[in-house]
Amino acid sequence: MKIPPLILASQSPRRRLLLKQIGLKFTVRRSTTPERFSVAHSPAQNAKRIALEKAIDVAARVREGIVVGADTIVVVGRRILGKPRTKEEARRMLRLLSGREHVVYTAFALVDAASCRHVVHVEKTRVRFRNLEMREIDEYVLSGTPMDKAGAYGIQDDYGAVFVERVAGCFYNVVGFPLAQFYVTLQRFLNDLKNSRGKKSK
Repeated sequence: MKIPPLILASQSPRRRLLLKQIGLKFTVRRSTTPERFSVAHSPAQNAKRIALEKAIDVAARVREGIVVGADTIVVVGRRILGKPRTKEEARRMLRLLSGREHVVYTAFALVDAASCRHVVHVEKTRVRFRNLEMREIDEYVLSGTPMDKAGAYGIQDDYGAVFVERVAGCFYNVVGFPLAQFYVTLQRFLNDLKNSRGKKSK
């Protein structure tokens, strides 16, 4: 079976690096789907829906390929933290995370553009921040790094990394993509596609 091209429906530089890290070749097609949260659903359900919507949006614009959509949500207490829209909002998020545990949900969806078959998975990781000083928060926000990240921090950043006291679960999930689970799911999905196409050709 010819392996369909892989298409990443995300412009996240972190997700691009992680896919390259495991030797995958892919193209990038940005999804225009807005990230809308529903209070009627759990954070995990929201992440899965948004990831699938992103993948379907791009899959509808290509003839073939496996489209990968993803979404990361940070939850502290009962609050969902997306990407900060302003520097002040980033400061508020970091003050909220300081000295507390939060949960990171990253969902990914695989959609086969040719058949519309899909699979969705969500990973959950617990992260605890140490107590942060206002000086540290201000310096980090002024660097501009938090502005494109859910929860206003990146665990992989040279400075954001020192905010994290401990991690329970997949580290790469916090970066924005649960690599091990994605790799296993992709292999199974490709095998399922191969088997279903083999049956049709008989």
